[in-house]
Amino acid sequence: MSAYQWFIFFLLVQIVHFLGTWKLYESAGRKRWEAAIPVYNAIVLMKIIGRPTWWTILLFIPIINLIMFPVIWIETLRSFGKRSGLDTFLGLITLGFYIYYVNYTQKLNYIADRSLSPENKTADTVSSLLFAVIVATLVHTYLIQPYTIPTSSLEKSLLVGDFLFVSKMNYGARIPMTTVALPMVHDSIPLVQKKSYLTWPQLPYLRLPGIQNINRTDIVVFNWPVDTVYRFFDTSKRRAFKPVDKKSNYVKRCVGIPGDNLSIKDGMIYIDGKLLEMPERAKPQFSYKVALDGKTPIDFEYLLKEMDVTDPVMVTDETRRDTLFFSALTAAGAERLKNVPGITAVTRQISRVVDESNHGKGVFPHINKWNSDNYGPIYVPEKGKTVALTTESLPFYKTIITDYETNENGDKNDLKVTGNEIRLNGKVVKDYTFQQNYYWMMGDNRHNSEDSRFWGFVPENHIVGKPIFIWLSWDTNGKGLNKIRWDRVFTTVSGEGQPQSYFKYFLIALAAFFIGDYFWKKRKETKN
Repeated sequence: MSAYQWFIFFLLVQIVHFLGTWKLYESAGRKRWEAAIPVYNAIVLMKIIGRPTWWTILLFIPIINLIMFPVIWIETLRSFGKRSGLDTFLGLITLGFYIYYVNYTQKLNYIADRSLSPENKTADTVSSLLFAVIVATLVHTYLIQPYTIPTSSLEKSLLVGDFLFVSKMNYGARIPMTTVALPMVHDSIPLVQKKSYLTWPQLPYLRLPGIQNINRTDIVVFNWPVDTVYRFFDTSKRRAFKPVDKKSNYVKRCVGIPGDNLSIKDGMIYIDGKLLEMPERAKPQFSYKVALDGKTPIDFEYLLKEMDVTDPVMVTDETRRDTLFFSALTAAGAERLKNVPGITAVTRQISRVVDESNHGKGVFPHINKWNSDNYGPIYVPEKGKTVALTTESLPFYKTIITDYETNENGDKNDLKVTGNEIRLNGKVVKDYTFQQNYYWMMGDNRHNSEDSRFWGFVPENHIVGKPIFIWLSWDTNGKGLNKIRWDRVFTTVSGEGQPQSYFKYFLIALAAFFIGDYFWKKRKETKN
């Protein structure tokens, strides 16, 4: 929905509210017109039902308001003596329209000083649960979201089985665009695996101010721009076209920011012609072929464990068995192998043939020009910048124009190409101005990462947040307590130097709290 459509929708809601409640307002000693003034009518209603004025804010926060509206319906009914279970049921099942029936057909008896305390233990429990859900949803949506690392594309920096806290505040929390959805779940309902949202109505993209911009080499969580999978890891090939904020969550390293000219040469990333410096914690991995002399025994089980090799290692030729293929190995790991007796050569695998890639398919923009190790240069679009639009440059920006950006009315752009002529929304165009920033995201595991090299730019409105903290790390291959990677528990994701666990400090602080609390209570008991 466009901003204009939302404005009309908002006015319709106000009319519906006025028609269904004006007599209730009068019965409560207020003026009829007070039920008709947007926002003010909600403030007055809070006073009528005896609830704090700040509840009005919750009515305008997407997702939170879905919880608040039923609460307000029930509170309104109870303020006019409708307290039975049937009244509550009718208020909920009719989506609040039962208030119309009360407003026009019932004798209104406003209870100004009604008790706001729960009537019984069940009501108290429900009230507490609703409050907990509201607070948790606010935190999840606008502050911090838990996230699990499902793939090895950032292996060594983030491991499969890492449980993260992702900050929404660093880059600015994105207002949910999908307004009707279950709180605290993503695109599907747990267990039943059904869609957790309605695709209509949609809010326009809006982001709260952040405390930093996305910098090169930041690890970023974002919605996968080209996502059409029915569910993450679903192999049925069912397709689903999702709203932006319900697309699958991906985590990669940002290596190109708006305005950059990015290229990849023999697997190394260059920005504006200069080699991109990676932070100390980043450990890029590549595929290697390792040649053996076939005579010297090598304890590969011990060697792989020592080097923490987690991706597959295989023999390239079962008959000769003189060459191993390491699908992912750091530079330090490659140097370690070179010093092992019995290994005669360690060769990094780099694609140099045009239209060749490690995934066996063409790279973005699919014009058979580059490959995943030798790529570019490519311009990363910046908001407000204009580029020449020709049949040669169009493949780089076509998806941006048709899928990620809109015309002046908020509708999808109509792009047509006839020969060398490009028409946008019926007009011949020679250039295009970008409406938002874009980013280039890549995995550190260069030959095992589905990233921007294969599907292109990440729009700013797809950015979710910044991983800041690993609160648990789970190794599925471990046993018992060894399943937990203790050295990764309570570690930061970014920062200088190697990761350091703060778990022992947490335990010390926790012990100090309980000991202090114990002695504090003993002291109070002694005084009494």
